[in-house]
Amino acid sequence: MSEIDSSRHSAGEGTPWGLVILLGSLTAMGPIAIDMYLPSLPAIGAALKASSGETQGTVAAFLAGMAIGQFVYGPASDRIGRKPPILIGVGIFILASIGCGFAQTAPQLIVGRFVQALGACAGGVVSRAVVRDRFSHVETARMLSLMMLIMGLAPILAPLLGGALLAFGGWRLNFWFMTAFGVAIGLAALLRMRESRSEETAAHARAEHPFQTYLALAREPRLMGYALAGALNGATLFTYISASPELLIQTYGISPQAFGWVFGANAAGLIAANQVNRIILRRATPDEVLARASIASLGFTLLLALAAVSGIGGRWSVLPLLFCVLASYGFMQGNTMAGALNVDPRRAGSISALLGGLSFGTGALASTFAGTLHDGTPRPMALIMLAALAGSALALHRLALPRRPALV
Repeated sequence: MSEIDSSRHSAGEGTPWGLVILLGSLTAMGPIAIDMYLPSLPAIGAALKASSGETQGTVAAFLAGMAIGQFVYGPASDRIGRKPPILIGVGIFILASIGCGFAQTAPQLIVGRFVQALGACAGGVVSRAVVRDRFSHVETARMLSLMMLIMGLAPILAPLLGGALLAFGGWRLNFWFMTAFGVAIGLAALLRMRESRSEETAAHARAEHPFQTYLALAREPRLMGYALAGALNGATLFTYISASPELLIQTYGISPQAFGWVFGANAAGLIAANQVNRIILRRATPDEVLARASIASLGFTLLLALAAVSGIGGRWSVLPLLFCVLASYGFMQGNTMAGALNVDPRRAGSISALLGGLSFGTGALASTFAGTLHDGTPRPMALIMLAALAGSALALHRLALPRRPALV
């Protein structure tokens, strides 16, 4: 089996589909581990005699683990290379998935999910650094959007598979599937991935303590603008992930099996938006797309909040508007990442970790708020999304995007 070449890719070359599939699959470890077991949350709560807060706590614990772990893998990938952290992370993911499969209490599952996330986050943080190693600013944005074709299958197929496994043999089968997936993707990375980190990046990382690196990055206004805009925009996605089982299954009466189809439809909208973004980037810059997409997403969320608070139209107004809000993330995700990674390419691993850590950290916080404020209606979810996207637009336009010169 030949290894994937890691030489610098130019815009005129064909799409490196082998790299897209490998990096997309590695990045999908986290989404698969989140989305697959969502239809099983009510069953997990019943089996483990857990409250609604405890079952949602398994989601928040996973997001917290995804946030914390990235701050370790990012600098490590700059120092020791991209491949070793990925293999270590996949190993942790496999062992933790086995532990989750044997959990007997809600606290055990919460701990297992936290450790599982510490492994899963390696795939995303290192894959983004690999992309920046090989591509320019615009090509990085296009490549990240293209990876959504692979990574985006997770939120479409995982809930459907999770619901089927739940019906076939119970919620624990989800974690045995995650174990098998971890083994498969770990072997693929071991056999097909080559090193892409440059010697310049390695020398720079070894001369600088990780805390100094993060401190230097925090002093970059444009970088923090992109990072906060992406993280707060992503908080809407994590709020939806946390609230959707209760909202769709219990509030709207959708069955666990049908839940996968509704969840998958929203994921399909997100994938489609990413691909439209990739096409638009042939004629527009990432910053131009971000400027317009941030305003559009805020407008959709304002309408969603009004529908949720007023109750007008019920699910028939909430769900279509929710689809539009989630789809708008497809125009923000890759472009904010590409903009941030372009600020200081020598620190690509650490920047990728900062992006992922902030994203999952705000996601965990938003999910916790959604669980705490849960009242059986879509109101808490919609209002949290509105606050997050208002903050995202503010950070993007005040810090990241270049200011237009004042007219004299």
